Amino acid sequence: ARIKAVLRRKALDGRNVVKLNNMELDFNGRTLSVDGVEIHLNRKEFDILAFFVVNKNRLIYKSALAEHVWGDHMDNADNFDFIYSQIKNLRRKLKDHGANLEIQAIYGVGYKLTV
Repeated sequence: ARIKAVLRRKALDGRNVVKLNNMELDFNGRTLSVDGVEIHLNRKEFDILAFFVVNKNRLIYKSALAEHVWGDHMDNADNFDFIYSQIKNLRRKLKDHGANLEIQAIYGVGYKLTV
């Protein structure tokens, strides 16, 4: 957990709010706004989006995403279907509010946030 926190802080370069196109993600307030309108995300959706933003335009393996969001006990998971449903809901919310970014599925491997 300590290493993850250091990496997260380093990736943000001390910034607590990240703007991507028409989207603004506030890490301290745990809020997302698209075109100035706040969008409600549950805790897991926010954590997933924050991980994608820190790693934008990079391939994120399903196992790495699961470990980051759900913790170290994910080694016991038989499959990652729970990730699919969270990503599906997150994509729907982003699309419904007109966010100018895309979460791409890389078949059999993971996901990538393209900005």
